[in-house]
Amino acid sequence: MKIKYIVGLFLLSSIGLYAQVNESELLEEVVIEENRMQIPFQQSTRNIQVLTKEEIKKLPVSSINEILSYISGVDIRQRGPFGSQADISIDGGSFEQTMVLWNGVKMGDAQTAHHSMNLPIPLETIERIEVLKGPAARIYGINALTGAINIVTKTQLDDFIQLNAYGGSSFKKKEEGDGSGIYAGAGIQATAGINTGKVNHLVSIGKEETNGQRYNTAAKNIKAMYQATTELNEKNSLSWLGGYIDNEFGANGYYAAPHDKESYELVKTLLLSVGTNHQITDRLTIKPRISNRYNEDDYRFYRNDLTKARSLHYSNAIMMELNATYQSKIGDFGVGYEMRLEDINSSNLGAHDRKNHGWFAEYKQTFFDKLSVNTGAYWNYNTDYGFQWYPGIDVAYFISEGWKLQASVGSSQRIPSFTDLYVNQRPGNIGNPNLKPEAAWQYEVGAHYNKGNIQFVTHIFERNISDFIDWTRLSSDDPYQPQNVGNQIMRGINVRFQDRISLTAHQNLGYNVSYQYLSPKKDKADSANLSKYTLESLKHQFIAGVNYQYDQLGVQLQNRYMKRELNDGYVVTDLKVMYQFPSFQIYTQATNLFNSSYKEVAAVPMPSRWIQVGVNYHLKTKKTSN
Repeated sequence: MKIKYIVGLFLLSSIGLYAQVNESELLEEVVIEENRMQIPFQQSTRNIQVLTKEEIKKLPVSSINEILSYISGVDIRQRGPFGSQADISIDGGSFEQTMVLWNGVKMGDAQTAHHSMNLPIPLETIERIEVLKGPAARIYGINALTGAINIVTKTQLDDFIQLNAYGGSSFKKKEEGDGSGIYAGAGIQATAGINTGKVNHLVSIGKEETNGQRYNTAAKNIKAMYQATTELNEKNSLSWLGGYIDNEFGANGYYAAPHDKESYELVKTLLLSVGTNHQITDRLTIKPRISNRYNEDDYRFYRNDLTKARSLHYSNAIMMELNATYQSKIGDFGVGYEMRLEDINSSNLGAHDRKNHGWFAEYKQTFFDKLSVNTGAYWNYNTDYGFQWYPGIDVAYFISEGWKLQASVGSSQRIPSFTDLYVNQRPGNIGNPNLKPEAAWQYEVGAHYNKGNIQFVTHIFERNISDFIDWTRLSSDDPYQPQNVGNQIMRGINVRFQDRISLTAHQNLGYNVSYQYLSPKKDKADSANLSKYTLESLKHQFIAGVNYQYDQLGVQLQNRYMKRELNDGYVVTDLKVMYQFPSFQIYTQATNLFNSSYKEVAAVPMPSRWIQVGVNYHLKTKKTSN
């Protein structure tokens, strides 16, 4: 029955295969900024997928977590709507192996990667989302073992005020013992852009609250961000950003099921960053930046008894970096240095600190107008683990207009978090201070076609991880503990296709289809141990979507089929209908339209059908030309 359903969705997504139009491709204007090199998307030698602001507006989503769930190869494991808590991974890796960035600033948390998605970024401020798949150590340093996700917010804008208010419900009664009424939630977001001619300001504040889809899963959060850019003169610019999130939620089953039914968590995250851009000569550009990310985590294993099993964590990361590019007749050179100072003071993990120093070198050149080569290495020194280095090379051959072949070989590393090493939350989880870092080599080949509105991408990869870290236990009564379980080999294939066609002068249709298959293998798997990551690892991922636009009316249908290694597959269908008036938009969206029963994290059932309505008001106050 599920197979017939999936085939039906595929056929629906293929409507319009026989009609095409020649519209300008937005991605042709996108420039990928990999901290040093600035590479037009069409000339990239890496496996990069970009989701533009125009595409984001059409999706049936309320959070960044939900956006990423529609990107092929990205696995989002949510614990409910409104993005209160989620883990993210790429191409079958663990959530600790993916780097998350905001305008190139690392959001990784030294305490635990569970906090990497603590992002105060509203959807209205996003310019695009860049997903770099494969080892990214050469570009972003340690902990980008399987890839990186860079959320780029708007820098060039007109004066505007935007208000977005929304609310939703499953229209089902809450569980017995968890209060009265139905499961519901709501949010409001206010965003403003101010362009003085010299400075672009972007500011936003919002609040969301839900009473929880089951016992002890209520959540509420406050998010605020501020960003500004200014041109000091023709060759020098300054940018700064700040973000704050205050998030609290019932954590029933989030980390240590079935023992954590009464657990509760409060998390506060503050990020500050200042950077400059200096064009020293026509060929030499230098970019220094300093950032600080501070996080407080109050985890209460028994929410009504704070005298036992309470963990208070205070972690901080100071990041300093200096990147430079030089353009010459023989190619483009990029070099950089970064320093990351991490420390934690915790009632559970203890007091620890470590320092990380990294040096980058990169070279890019195009030969014979068709062969593009990007190679380089990252040298790393960590005070706990010593020196390592991570080389890599990417090659792209441009066969004809729109077509290119790609091949990549690269290495990367993931350093254990402080939670991996020192956590002591019996009977749920215990750490292992003897853990060694994970190290990986990945090999990948692929083909890309990008012309007009048509995109076709296919990639095959193999990733070999040594000293792979997995959380295991002997039985459900024992705590999970991380171990270096040996080598893991992950093989996978990914195919995606999308197009947008014009039906008449007033209506158009877009569609996308993608599929990924993953096959993990552990060289030294212990069959007696229960593995947390093997259970959650994706095996099949099929995504199909249709977007229909008639004048000011828009309809978006998205379908996902997910099959994890040791669980049954499930289908989730989401729908959004929106109508655009001159200054505001009204919309309604349904998540899990057909009431599938499924889990994205081992012990956390996701909500049934969720209906949401909203109003998005946008007022342009004036237009300023830069």
